[in-house]
Amino acid sequence: MIIGVIAIQGNVEEHIEALERALNERGERDFTIRRIKRAGIVPECDAVVIPGGESTTLGRLMKIEGVDEEIRDATARGVPVMGTCAGLILLSKHGDRTAERTGQSLLGLMDTWVLRNAFGRQQESFETPLQIPALGNKPFHAVFIRAPAITRTGKNVETLAAFNEYTVAARQKNLLAIAFHPELTGDSRFHHYFLDTCRTEGSTVL
Repeated sequence: MIIGVIAIQGNVEEHIEALERALNERGERDFTIRRIKRAGIVPECDAVVIPGGESTTLGRLMKIEGVDEEIRDATARGVPVMGTCAGLILLSKHGDRTAERTGQSLLGLMDTWVLRNAFGRQQESFETPLQIPALGNKPFHAVFIRAPAITRTGKNVETLAAFNEYTVAARQKNLLAIAFHPELTGDSRFHHYFLDTCRTEGSTVL
């Protein structure tokens, strides 16, 4: 199994460490994690992670490198893709007014409407326990840093977690979008959940 992590900008190493920890916990040995900095790598991957970062910059650089089209093609083939924070924004089909005004490049894959900086700027970042039934009974310690949120979902989108009036984690077939940063905790459950989709959704076509 080859898991690719978009390494153009954002929380790259944290995701790699979290994936390695989860794979080791599962006893998986037949895996490789690759940093994706250019076109030509995504087609070789069995799963892809889009990390947090600055969404406008990350989306623009992915487009310049041609990585965006490769992710769209991979998604159509059923390759699992997880986006956290900025990755959640980029997966969405519908941006907010700021995204529209700035012409932000979105992958347009997930039937969601997003709001950037839904909880405020950097100084309003916070941590909170969330009940996420898909991960079991134990609350998940969620780290929100200049986090976006999903304000509306299409009929094929499953809400996995909510906070206040917003959806903060959702799944649409082989797409997983998370507003917070599961890679910044020692809790591997979200990465295990994603790896489970790699085993069950690999042949699903949207």
